[in-house]
Amino acid sequence: MKDKETLKADIIERLKKIYDPEMPIDIWNMGLIYDIRIDEHNHAEILMTVTAPNCPVAETLPEFVKSEVESFVPEINGVDVRITFDPPWDMAMMSEEAKTQLGFDFL
Repeated sequence: MKDKETLKADIIERLKKIYDPEMPIDIWNMGLIYDIRIDEHNHAEILMTVTAPNCPVAETLPEFVKSEVESFVPEINGVDVRITFDPPWDMAMMSEEAKTQLGFDFL
């Protein structure tokens, strides 16, 4: 049985395969995932955001994240994905890798 840290790492690896539809960067490196919690029953809660409240995928992306994690991390027994805009996303939240890839490594 995997421990919570290993499960969290597995979830992150899956999130790195989901790309932001507006930029060629995965949602993890974009900084769209704010928190991942796993309870004692291996149920995951993912707190995330999108680049703007009027983002065209604000309604569909959370469902896609839920489906991907449930499908590709078999030890997880359900996923709840919540969207928040607090704090609002900005480019400074991107990983160094993402900033470099987009030419924003000066941020």
